[in-house]
Amino acid sequence: MTDNTTRLDHVVLWVGDPLASADFYEKAVGMEPLRITDFAAGAVPFPSVRLNDETILDLMPLTMAERMTMVPDAARSAGHPVNHVCLALPGDGFEALRARLEERSVPVSEISYDSFGARGMARRSFYFRDPDGNVFEARHYD
Repeated sequence: MTDNTTRLDHVVLWVGDPLASADFYEKAVGMEPLRITDFAAGAVPFPSVRLNDETILDLMPLTMAERMTMVPDAARSAGHPVNHVCLALPGDGFEALRARLEERSVPVSEISYDSFGARGMARRSFYFRDPDGNVFEARHYD
């Protein structure tokens, strides 16, 4: 996918049993499971389900909370159903968002490279919180 307009990319949900959750989303909701075999084999840290061509839900095991050092206070978010919401932007929108956040003294994480998402591997991403403490990831694929 090469369309780089601003849109929702993925939502990460804390779950107790990722395989059972993937089964539910596949069978009860009708979503396509992703990376199930790789997760079961221990090759990837979480499975996902596809909402549509552009959006997935990542099914993050609660046991990962303490190890998610890239997300500010990830362990504290484990009591909430949503870990973070990811926004996919074109490269210039990614840069502009980071600049706006920094201008307003909003803490942002370091930039991460080559992370998996709804459109494959994203080139760069970073995290920040809104005023209510909700965690967002901003990324771009181009």
